[in-house]
Formats: sequence, structure tokens, C-alpha cells
Amino acid sequence: MELGPAGKLRATRNLTASLERLRVRRRLDQALTHGADPLHLALVFGIEEKTALRYADSARRLLQTGTGAGVSPR
Repeated sequence: MELGPAGKLRATRNLTASLERLRVRRRLDQALTHGADPLHLALVFGIEEKTALRYADSARRLLQTGTGAGVSPR
């Protein structure tokens, strides 16, 4: 088993999505499934207030347009 930074592991080298893209998607999915609460996002992911507010705002917009309605809970 290989240990080290995720960006340098062989298992992640052939992924079509970058680790940052996966991280962003996970945060947005969390916002969509937990009511777009910026405090929840900041606590769960340890992100700054401004970042949490951006994710919450994006989730609210997606929920209002119906685009984010198909996200499955984790």
C-alpha cells in the first residue's frame, strides 16, 4: 500500500477529475443535501466563512432552479 500526499499517489494519476474538483463537488453536494447552511459547511469542512457563504449561495440558486434537486444524500 502506497502512502503519501494524494496528488502524488499512482491511484489518482489517471482520474479525469482533479482532487480539487472532487473536493468542490463534495462541498456543494453537502450544501445541497443539508439546506445550504454556511455554518454547517464551515464546521464540517473547516473552511472560512466567505467560502462557506459562496457554497451556500450556489446551492440555494441550484435548489431554486431545480438543477440541484437530483443530488443524492450521502
